[in-house]
Amino acid sequence: MDDVRKMLRNLSEAAIERGAPLEWFEDLYEVAEKDRNLIPWSKGEPHPFLVDWLNRHSEQKTGTALVVGCGLGEDAVFLAEKGWKVTAFDLSASAIDWVKEMHSNLPVSWKVGDLLNPDPAWIGAFDLVLEVHILQAIPESFRIPASTNLAPLVRQEGLLMCIGRMNQETPIEVDGPPWPLDRSFIRLIGSELDLIDFHSVQYEEEEHLRYRAVWQRS
Repeated sequence: MDDVRKMLRNLSEAAIERGAPLEWFEDLYEVAEKDRNLIPWSKGEPHPFLVDWLNRHSEQKTGTALVVGCGLGEDAVFLAEKGWKVTAFDLSASAIDWVKEMHSNLPVSWKVGDLLNPDPAWIGAFDLVLEVHILQAIPESFRIPASTNLAPLVRQEGLLMCIGRMNQETPIEVDGPPWPLDRSFIRLIGSELDLIDFHSVQYEEEEHLRYRAVWQRS
């Protein structure tokens, strides 16, 4: 895992040096050559915080869902199998080609897309917008404008769920990506919505917290 993290930093730094800080995602999927062991956020299963939420809210009606930065599709597949009508996008065309090949039998709409410039047709279109580990993986200068584009995608009574790493009250300097987020920043993501859940966990082997924040448009 240390070797993979070093590779991520090298790809990120190289992309920054050539003036395209977000291209390292595409670089990573190309370098991986369909070896998912080189994709550190791909665990072969949906994020447990997402699974936990849906298990605790079994009364939650299904509807339209948008998965932001879907990667190899574990969360999108889980939602589709639960009955959601899922659109899932990623900045990396290689990732989308790969995930389409793996899940060609599922009715998920896989798209190449950019959170900094979301499809205008997505505004106010989704009952659930899910962001897992994306904001923490992009430099702050892109993270801030990207974060403001999430809440507008949520329709009336819809949900926005963000999952990732969070700093302790006293931040620890990190040579990312990923860069754990401050609690104050996380709360701003859904500032135009109602915060209905904020869950955090400290795992023994990690310095940072893991969080799940859920907002609803009233």
